[in-house]
Amino acid sequence: MQIDWSTIRTGHADRLHGTTIDISGWMIPLDPQADSVDYFLLSADEPCCGGCVPRNPLTSIEVQMAALLAPQAEALALRGRLVCLLDDPAGWRYRLVDAVPLDHRPRTSQRRFSRRAFLASGAALGLTACAPGHFAGYTEAHDDTAQTTPSAQSTQSETAPRWQAPADTLTIDMHSHGGRVTVSRDLAIGAHRPFIPLAAPMRAGGMNVICLAIVTDTTVTRVADNRKRFEAWRDPQRGELYALGQTEFLRAHQLVEREQIRVVTNTASLAAWGPQGPCAIISAEGADFLEGQVDRVDEAYTKHQLRHLQLTHYRVNELGDIQTEPPVYGGLTDIGAQVVQRCNALGIVVDVAHGTYDLVKRAADTSTKPLVLSHSALATHPSARSRLITPDHARVIAGTGGVIGVWPSSGTFHDLHAMAAGVKRMADVVGVEHVGLGTDMLGFISPPVFRSYEQLPDLASALLLAGFSQQEVGAVLGGNYLRVFQASVG
Repeated sequence: MQIDWSTIRTGHADRLHGTTIDISGWMIPLDPQADSVDYFLLSADEPCCGGCVPRNPLTSIEVQMAALLAPQAEALALRGRLVCLLDDPAGWRYRLVDAVPLDHRPRTSQRRFSRRAFLASGAALGLTACAPGHFAGYTEAHDDTAQTTPSAQSTQSETAPRWQAPADTLTIDMHSHGGRVTVSRDLAIGAHRPFIPLAAPMRAGGMNVICLAIVTDTTVTRVADNRKRFEAWRDPQRGELYALGQTEFLRAHQLVEREQIRVVTNTASLAAWGPQGPCAIISAEGADFLEGQVDRVDEAYTKHQLRHLQLTHYRVNELGDIQTEPPVYGGLTDIGAQVVQRCNALGIVVDVAHGTYDLVKRAADTSTKPLVLSHSALATHPSARSRLITPDHARVIAGTGGVIGVWPSSGTFHDLHAMAAGVKRMADVVGVEHVGLGTDMLGFISPPVFRSYEQLPDLASALLLAGFSQQEVGAVLGGNYLRVFQASVG
């Protein structure tokens, strides 16, 4: 299928995921000195210089060649399989894999420049680009530390306040897909896609523990037409989401083994291993893998070491209604209430993120342990189907002794200072003891304002500037969730 760049720019290419396409453009090798390459960018426009990397992910695509190709000074035509990217760490939207040239130019077999080297080089998504693009607000470094890239952190003002972690403080991310643990929509591809580094950025930024969240509805959800959220697009087959859950739990354990991350299963292991880090609490975003069978909570607890369960995600499942779709059940279902009770009995943190206000209220009435809402932000009057929450919604969580994790969505906050102000607004509503951090690492459609754990010191500084004390920053960045974990898991 021949496509032009208008299909890429409009996002209509999402519908061609997995399709073999022909496309023409300008080759931008990430190593201009290489004699041949099998990885490069294909741009809609001729680059203005040899090292220019476009900032706009809708004017260029990644290319992985089936064989090495000599750099081309003229436009070239390629054929390959198009892959739509939802959580790419460099911010790209599309990749052409197993690509071959249509004009049969001579190939060579010498030097390779891999995608991993590109990501490590600091060139990702336009750090060396000549002109800002449509997504410049997400990818450029700002003067205010909010968008400072890890490689540029040393350039920040020496007068910025620095967080001095109190003794026995643990930093904990309440919600993360770090390492690219989740399976993409194409299960055959996604189950085997490579992980990306996780332990190193955790150590570099001082992040001790993450709630490592698998997602068990990815094969039946997709990006909505408005590009702002995901939506369910078909009903799952019987057993499909259970099987997906098994695959994702396996990936989670493969990731922690690869990264040499310790899995926390109780307060004793958290106390022993947490301060040294990096550690992970196995979590699931959406209980879709249960398929309505409450006994599978026990299986996940025992077999997969699940200790944090979010009831719903982007499809209305057997447990209840979600914020982004019209209500079906009027809140939490009876099965959902049974799952909450079983989590309480076993020792699993109950997470009500994505659930409607009515779902949260019944969960609060049902649970004997504190609830968490791992990733959202405060809005006085959220729009219809918004993932943001009202003050009353937040107060229900706080009323259980629980914690609301504030997220770094670029649709909510324009930089880390705005995010810190959002944390302050949440604390003003529910009290600082009920606010935490939920980065949703690698879970956003558009790059967020917190993109790497190496930014954690910058976020801590922003919180200090927002008026929090050193002790309060420690509570927000982990202490409050630690309290809930201790109460829930034991």
